[in-house]
Amino acid sequence: MPAGLVALALGSFGIGLTEFVIAGLLPQVGRSLSVSEAAAGWLISGYALTVAVGAMVVTAATAALPRKPVLVGLVALFVVGNLLSAVAPNYPVMLGGRVVAALCHGSFFGLGSLVARRMVAPERASRAVAVMFAGLTVANVLGVPFGALVGERWGWRATFWAITCIGVVAAVAIAVFVPGWAGAVNRRPPPGSGTATGRTDGLRGQLRAFRSGQVWLTLAATALGYGGMFGAFSYLAYTFTEVTGFSSTDVAWLLVVYGSGLVIGNVAGGRAADRNRDLTLIVSLAGLGATLAAFGLLAASPVASVVLVFLTGVFGFASVPGMITRVTDHAHGVPLAASANVSASNVGNALGAWLGGLAISTGLGYTAPLYVGAVIVLMGLAVMTVAARRSDRSGSGSVPDLGLAQDPASADRR
Repeated sequence: MPAGLVALALGSFGIGLTEFVIAGLLPQVGRSLSVSEAAAGWLISGYALTVAVGAMVVTAATAALPRKPVLVGLVALFVVGNLLSAVAPNYPVMLGGRVVAALCHGSFFGLGSLVARRMVAPERASRAVAVMFAGLTVANVLGVPFGALVGERWGWRATFWAITCIGVVAAVAIAVFVPGWAGAVNRRPPPGSGTATGRTDGLRGQLRAFRSGQVWLTLAATALGYGGMFGAFSYLAYTFTEVTGFSSTDVAWLLVVYGSGLVIGNVAGGRAADRNRDLTLIVSLAGLGATLAAFGLLAASPVASVVLVFLTGVFGFASVPGMITRVTDHAHGVPLAASANVSASNVGNALGAWLGGLAISTGLGYTAPLYVGAVIVLMGLAVMTVAARRSDRSGSGSVPDLGLAQDPASADRR
């Protein structure tokens, strides 16, 4: 495994911690900064909204630059944001730190996925992306417990100091171990196209990638798949305590079970996508939809709930590596499309959480988000099925080598 992939995974781990750790610290932060629960909640929602917007804006602004120094700069921005959070004397500075840290999130994963796949042979592209995203899935497992443990022992500021240190180490690792050729902007045009692979002729050049119907279908499937999973996930604590009968103290280990499923799904999905990407995506979405529906039916059973929350994580993240490589392949490696995939997932998260909450507020009960999530995912499955069929008919199901692998050793492994 290239050391550069491990460095990118370390960066994704730090960014994932920043995203998830705040959930276990909100009460402490709220009391320390003397703000209401609703205001403290904006430390989460403000982060997510910034990711959705910042992914596109930052990527468009930096797309003409070599990607390795951009990635180092993005991690440096992440360090600054968490440093602001660690020393924040008041709520506005704390919120500002969260926004600054969030600005790097979407672009790091978008550009990082392009750099990651360049470090391996083309037939291992999805697995390379999965390695990078492994940091995010591990952060999902450890984020809340890590934040709660450090916060309880040394205070919530210590948590952000620790994440700041992780960011410094990640920046150094990327600078040292990610090869420069992997971050070079490829200027060779793809076969039969007048646009350049990964090239950045300003914003107009980046937007040309979005003329592809396959790009839009993949983004829609991403948003719906994420939306369905997150719509259910957002209210799992209520489902576990109010329907299944678990105590509130059980929720932490149940979320670890879910996070473990994410880790396994990410690795398995990456490997499967390298063999047959569209089939992997269809099976993942179908499995997720069926799992959420079964979860809704069997939520009263503690044993079934543990098994199904694990499978929700497995199927929920199995599609991630394939979705990213699919959208970047059909966009001919344009960085803005990779970041758009991150934005699409965050839009889906917001939509799913809103619809799940709406279902509860209308009196449908705490299993309603599971059924809502299943319906949203099945919509994503329908979109993905259409995309796969159109791709097969047009002969673009196997996207040609677009020059994403630049290492001579990588070329030899083809």
